[in-house]
Amino acid sequence: MKRTLTLMALSTALAMPHLAAAQEEISEFNIGVLGGENAQDRMTSNECLRSYTEEALGVPVKLFTPADYDGVIQGLLGGTLDAAILGASGYAKAYLTDPEAVEPVLVKTNVDGASTYYSVGFARVDSGITSLEDAKDKVLGFGDPNSTSGYLIPAVEMPEAGFSVKPGEYFADIKFTGGHEQTIVAVNNGDIDAGVTWADGLGDWEDGYNSGALRKAVDSGIVDMNDLVEIWRSNPIPEGPMVVRKALPEDVKSTFTDLLANLHDTDIDCAYGVASGETAGFEPVSHDAYKTIIEVRKAEEQAGS
Repeated sequence: MKRTLTLMALSTALAMPHLAAAQEEISEFNIGVLGGENAQDRMTSNECLRSYTEEALGVPVKLFTPADYDGVIQGLLGGTLDAAILGASGYAKAYLTDPEAVEPVLVKTNVDGASTYYSVGFARVDSGITSLEDAKDKVLGFGDPNSTSGYLIPAVEMPEAGFSVKPGEYFADIKFTGGHEQTIVAVNNGDIDAGVTWADGLGDWEDGYNSGALRKAVDSGIVDMNDLVEIWRSNPIPEGPMVVRKALPEDVKSTFTDLLANLHDTDIDCAYGVASGETAGFEPVSHDAYKTIIEVRKAEEQAGS
């Protein structure tokens, strides 16, 4: 499907009177893209957003794909990045570090209209592991320490269910792979016995569900879902927000926010790439949606200190 953002729509956006001031106050705009897949795929999936943002703001726009989640978080905290889609735990870290650094503006919605997803545990079919009970004395892989579904939530919910995530207590070992794609590849290759990643839980397992890291891996040809089996699922997790730096001019923030809010209607293919799969679009969200995750992250940090 070709992009359907029309020249007329772009012309309308560029003609908005408030943009003149924005162009005088910023000379560039930088978007951070969290880890989870290789850097080139992240650049490709978000190039359309970069291009549209550049046209709308009238300044050079660049994508940055740090190797880990913290690279994006630190970029936002340090002011070198202006916007990013963060996971809920990543937003919690940014907020706990500096409450005035960023503000959540939009959140991805699933095709059913919900703004939640799941941490999903999985293993190879031929491993014989079909549940966490089967994974005793096996090696479990987490993604990034700042990932909500790839670490924070399973690190809380698994122990609550009796499956300690301290290396050697229940699982033979716990390994951090570096990201969602790395976890999927490690399980698929047999380097670890099981891992956790994220998915919206909608649609078919064979497709990697409708959206999430598994769907991206299927789209990229990295895995055949028939080789994998789901062994655990978390409670629903709030989708992470698109955040912007609070210090940006208001007209810049509103122009960028409006662009993303309308992206599903103007270019459904672009929205698919930005949202890591099928989506109903992006809806307004506020800090209040993440208060629980912030408290969970705060408690985990205090427990680990």
